[in-house]
Amino acid sequence: MATRLVQINMKAQDDSVLGRFWAEALGWGVDSEGPGVTNLEPLGFDYPDPAAVCIDIIARPEPKTAKNRVHVDLATTSPAHQAELVARLKDLGATLADVGQGDVPWTVMADPEGNEFCVLEPRPRYRDTGPIAAVVVDCADPRAMARFWGEATDWTVHETADDHASLRSAQGVGPYLEFVRTPDTKSGWNRVHLDVAPYRDGDPAAEETRLRALGATDPGIDQSAISWRILTDPEGNEFCLLSPR
Repeated sequence: MATRLVQINMKAQDDSVLGRFWAEALGWGVDSEGPGVTNLEPLGFDYPDPAAVCIDIIARPEPKTAKNRVHVDLATTSPAHQAELVARLKDLGATLADVGQGDVPWTVMADPEGNEFCVLEPRPRYRDTGPIAAVVVDCADPRAMARFWGEATDWTVHETADDHASLRSAQGVGPYLEFVRTPDTKSGWNRVHLDVAPYRDGDPAAEETRLRALGATDPGIDQSAISWRILTDPEGNEFCLLSPR
Protein backbone atom coordinates (compact mmCIF):
# COMPACT_ATOMS: atom_id res chain seq x y z
CA MET A 1 0.00 0.00 0.00
CA ALA A 2 1.05 3.58 -0.53
CA THR A 3 -0.31 7.05 -0.94
CA ARG A 4 0.56 9.42 -3.75
CA LEU A 5 1.36 13.12 -3.58
CA VAL A 6 -1.54 14.78 -5.39
CA GLN A 7 -1.47 18.49 -4.57
CA ILE A 8 -0.15 21.44 -2.63
CA ASN A 9 -2.54 23.19 -0.25
CA MET A 10 -1.93 26.93 0.04
CA LYS A 11 -3.75 29.31 2.38
CA ALA A 12 -4.67 32.80 1.14
CA GLN A 13 -6.58 35.83 2.34
CA ASP A 14 -8.12 36.04 -1.16
CA ASP A 15 -8.08 32.65 -2.84
CA SER A 16 -9.54 33.85 -6.15
CA VAL A 17 -6.97 36.62 -6.62
CA LEU A 18 -4.05 34.38 -5.67
CA GLY A 19 -5.51 31.61 -7.80
CA ARG A 20 -5.55 33.85 -10.86
CA PHE A 21 -1.92 34.78 -10.25
CA TRP A 22 -0.75 31.18 -10.07
CA ALA A 23 -2.95 30.06 -12.97
CA GLU A 24 -1.38 32.71 -15.20
CA ALA A 25 2.10 32.03 -13.82
CA LEU A 26 1.86 28.32 -14.61
CA GLY A 27 -0.45 28.44 -17.64
CA TRP A 28 -2.98 26.26 -15.78
CA GLY A 29 -6.76 26.21 -15.60
CA VAL A 30 -8.85 27.52 -12.70
CA ASP A 31 -11.85 25.86 -11.07
CA SER A 32 -13.62 25.99 -7.72
CA GLU A 33 -15.29 23.26 -5.69
CA GLY A 34 -16.97 25.80 -3.44
CA PRO A 35 -16.74 29.23 -1.82
CA GLY A 36 -13.27 30.03 -0.55
CA VAL A 37 -11.60 27.29 -2.58
CA THR A 38 -9.72 27.77 -5.86
CA ASN A 39 -8.41 24.68 -7.64
CA LEU A 40 -5.56 24.83 -10.16
CA GLU A 41 -4.43 22.12 -12.55
CA PRO A 42 -3.01 21.89 -16.08
CA LEU A 43 -5.49 22.22 -18.92
CA GLY A 44 -6.82 18.82 -19.93
CA PHE A 45 -5.38 17.21 -16.80
CA ASP A 46 -6.88 13.90 -15.61
CA TYR A 47 -6.65 14.08 -11.80
CA PRO A 48 -4.76 12.49 -10.16
CA ASP A 49 -1.72 12.04 -12.39
CA PRO A 50 1.92 12.28 -11.26
CA ALA A 51 2.67 14.39 -14.34
CA ALA A 52 1.66 17.37 -12.18
CA VAL A 53 1.16 18.21 -8.52
CA CYS A 54 -1.95 20.39 -8.46
CA ILE A 55 -2.60 23.38 -6.22
CA ASP A 56 -5.59 24.02 -3.97
CA ILE A 57 -5.82 27.57 -2.60
CA ILE A 58 -7.97 27.91 0.51
CA ALA A 59 -9.26 31.19 1.95
CA ARG A 60 -8.12 31.87 5.51
CA PRO A 61 -8.20 35.22 7.35
CA GLU A 62 -4.80 34.88 9.06
CA PRO A 63 -2.01 36.89 7.42
CA LYS A 64 1.35 35.40 6.52
CA THR A 65 3.86 36.21 9.27
CA ALA A 66 6.92 34.03 8.58
CA LYS A 67 8.85 32.41 5.75
CA ASN A 68 7.01 29.37 4.40
CA ARG A 69 8.61 25.98 4.97
CA VAL A 70 7.18 24.69 1.68
CA HIS A 71 7.61 26.46 -1.65
CA VAL A 72 7.78 25.72 -5.36
CA ASP A 73 10.69 26.10 -7.76
CA LEU A 74 9.80 27.03 -11.34
CA ALA A 75 11.72 25.53 -14.26
CA THR A 76 13.24 27.45 -17.16
CA THR A 77 14.87 26.29 -20.37
CA SER A 78 17.44 29.05 -21.02
CA PRO A 79 18.83 32.23 -19.44
CA ALA A 80 16.56 34.24 -21.73
CA HIS A 81 13.54 32.20 -20.60
CA GLN A 82 14.47 32.78 -16.95
CA ALA A 83 14.69 36.54 -17.48
CA GLU A 84 11.44 36.60 -19.45
CA LEU A 85 9.62 34.57 -16.80
CA VAL A 86 10.84 36.81 -13.96
CA ALA A 87 9.68 39.90 -15.90
CA ARG A 88 6.28 38.33 -16.63
CA LEU A 89 5.77 37.32 -13.02
CA LYS A 90 6.55 40.87 -11.91
CA ASP A 91 3.88 42.11 -14.31
CA LEU A 92 1.44 39.65 -12.70
CA GLY A 93 2.16 41.04 -9.23
CA ALA A 94 5.15 39.08 -7.94
CA THR A 95 8.06 40.85 -6.26
CA LEU A 96 11.71 40.03 -5.66
CA ALA A 97 12.36 38.54 -2.22
CA ASP A 98 15.39 38.26 0.06
CA VAL A 99 15.47 35.16 2.26
CA GLY A 100 19.21 35.37 2.82
CA GLN A 101 20.04 33.55 -0.42
CA GLY A 102 23.04 35.74 -1.25
CA ASP A 103 24.54 35.61 -4.75
CA VAL A 104 22.80 32.66 -6.43
CA PRO A 105 21.90 31.89 -10.07
CA TRP A 106 18.21 31.51 -9.33
CA THR A 107 15.76 34.32 -8.56
CA VAL A 108 13.79 34.31 -5.31
CA MET A 109 10.38 35.93 -5.59
CA ALA A 110 7.16 36.30 -3.61
CA ASP A 111 3.62 36.02 -4.95
CA PRO A 112 1.02 38.76 -4.25
CA GLU A 113 0.42 37.38 -0.74
CA GLY A 114 4.11 37.06 0.07
CA ASN A 115 4.56 33.33 -0.51
CA GLU A 116 8.15 32.67 -1.52
CA PHE A 117 9.06 30.76 -4.68
CA CYS A 118 12.11 30.45 -6.92
CA VAL A 119 12.62 30.86 -10.64
CA LEU A 120 15.52 28.53 -11.35
CA GLU A 121 18.29 28.94 -13.86
CA PRO A 122 18.18 26.23 -16.58
CA ARG A 123 19.00 22.80 -15.13
CA PRO A 124 18.99 19.61 -17.25
CA ARG A 125 17.33 17.50 -14.56
CA TYR A 126 14.20 19.68 -14.73
CA ARG A 127 13.83 19.75 -18.51
CA ASP A 128 10.73 17.49 -18.47
CA THR A 129 9.03 18.40 -15.18
CA GLY A 130 6.54 20.92 -16.50
CA PRO A 131 6.41 24.49 -15.12
CA ILE A 132 6.99 23.35 -11.53
CA ALA A 133 10.48 21.89 -11.26
CA ALA A 134 10.21 20.94 -7.61
CA VAL A 135 8.17 21.24 -4.45
CA VAL A 136 10.74 22.13 -1.78
CA VAL A 137 10.41 21.52 1.97
CA ASP A 138 12.71 23.14 4.55
CA CYS A 139 13.81 20.66 7.19
CA ALA A 140 16.44 19.77 9.78
CA ASP A 141 17.19 16.23 8.55
CA PRO A 142 16.80 15.65 4.79
CA ARG A 143 17.79 11.99 5.06
CA ALA A 144 15.10 11.21 7.62
CA MET A 145 12.49 13.19 5.71
CA ALA A 146 13.30 11.39 2.46
CA ARG A 147 13.05 8.08 4.27
CA PHE A 148 9.61 8.92 5.70
CA TRP A 149 8.14 10.39 2.50
CA GLY A 150 9.66 7.66 0.35
CA GLU A 151 7.88 5.05 2.46
CA ALA A 152 4.71 7.11 2.90
CA THR A 153 4.22 7.57 -0.86
CA ASP A 154 4.99 5.63 -3.99
CA TRP A 155 7.64 8.19 -4.96
CA THR A 156 11.23 7.06 -5.54
CA VAL A 157 14.15 8.48 -3.56
CA HIS A 158 16.70 9.80 -6.08
CA GLU A 159 19.42 11.15 -3.81
CA THR A 160 20.11 11.81 -0.16
CA ALA A 161 22.80 13.84 1.55
CA ASP A 162 23.22 15.67 4.83
CA ASP A 163 21.98 18.94 3.31
CA HIS A 164 19.44 17.83 0.71
CA ALA A 165 17.38 14.94 -0.60
CA SER A 166 15.05 14.45 -3.56
CA LEU A 167 12.23 12.16 -4.63
CA ARG A 168 10.18 11.85 -7.82
CA SER A 169 7.17 9.87 -8.95
CA ALA A 170 7.97 6.24 -9.61
CA GLN A 171 6.77 6.86 -13.16
CA GLY A 172 9.59 9.37 -13.68
CA VAL A 173 7.27 12.25 -14.57
CA GLY A 174 6.28 15.58 -13.05
CA PRO A 175 8.08 17.67 -10.44
CA TYR A 176 10.53 16.53 -7.80
CA LEU A 177 9.87 16.60 -4.07
CA GLU A 178 12.96 18.02 -2.41
CA PHE A 179 14.06 18.43 1.21
CA VAL A 180 16.63 21.12 1.99
CA ARG A 181 18.38 21.50 5.31
CA THR A 182 17.82 24.94 6.82
CA PRO A 183 18.56 26.47 10.23
CA ASP A 184 15.02 27.85 10.54
CA THR A 185 12.66 26.24 13.01
CA LYS A 186 8.98 25.62 12.39
CA SER A 187 6.72 28.26 13.92
CA GLY A 188 2.96 27.82 13.87
CA TRP A 189 0.90 26.12 11.21
CA ASN A 190 2.35 25.87 7.71
CA ARG A 191 0.43 28.07 5.25
CA VAL A 192 1.56 25.73 2.47
CA HIS A 193 1.44 21.98 2.95
CA LEU A 194 1.33 18.69 1.04
CA ASP A 195 -1.78 16.59 0.38
CA VAL A 196 -1.59 12.85 -0.27
CA ALA A 197 -4.29 10.35 -1.23
CA PRO A 198 -4.55 6.56 -1.46
CA TYR A 199 -5.13 4.94 -4.81
CA ARG A 200 -8.76 4.49 -5.85
CA ASP A 201 -8.99 1.04 -4.28
CA GLY A 202 -7.10 2.11 -1.17
CA ASP A 203 -8.40 2.13 2.40
CA PRO A 204 -7.91 5.55 4.05
CA ALA A 205 -8.12 4.10 7.57
CA ALA A 206 -5.47 1.50 6.77
CA GLU A 207 -3.29 4.15 5.18
CA GLU A 208 -3.59 6.36 8.26
CA THR A 209 -2.50 3.47 10.44
CA ARG A 210 0.44 2.76 8.14
CA LEU A 211 1.51 6.42 8.08
CA ARG A 212 1.40 6.58 11.87
CA ALA A 213 3.59 3.47 12.05
CA LEU A 214 6.10 5.24 9.79
CA GLY A 215 6.28 8.23 12.12
CA ALA A 216 3.30 10.46 11.30
CA THR A 217 1.56 11.96 14.33
CA ASP A 218 -1.71 13.64 15.24
CA PRO A 219 -1.63 17.47 15.36
CA GLY A 220 -4.02 17.41 18.31
CA ILE A 221 -6.96 19.28 16.82
CA ASP A 222 -10.66 18.48 16.50
CA GLN A 223 -11.18 16.83 13.10
CA SER A 224 -14.77 15.71 13.58
CA ALA A 225 -16.16 18.16 11.02
CA ILE A 226 -13.92 17.17 8.09
CA SER A 227 -13.86 14.11 5.82
CA TRP A 228 -10.07 13.96 5.47
CA ARG A 229 -7.34 13.40 8.05
CA ILE A 230 -4.71 15.94 9.10
CA LEU A 231 -1.41 14.43 10.21
CA THR A 232 2.11 15.72 10.81
CA ASP A 233 5.34 14.30 9.43
CA PRO A 234 8.35 13.53 11.69
CA GLU A 235 9.37 17.22 11.71
CA GLY A 236 5.89 18.45 12.57
CA ASN A 237 4.84 19.60 9.09
CA GLU A 238 1.11 19.24 8.60
CA PHE A 239 -0.17 17.21 5.67
CA CYS A 240 -3.61 15.93 4.69
CA LEU A 241 -4.63 12.39 3.87
CA LEU A 242 -7.46 12.78 1.38
CA SER A 243 -10.07 10.27 0.27
CA PRO A 244 -9.18 8.03 -2.70
CA ARG A 245 -9.99 9.64 -6.06
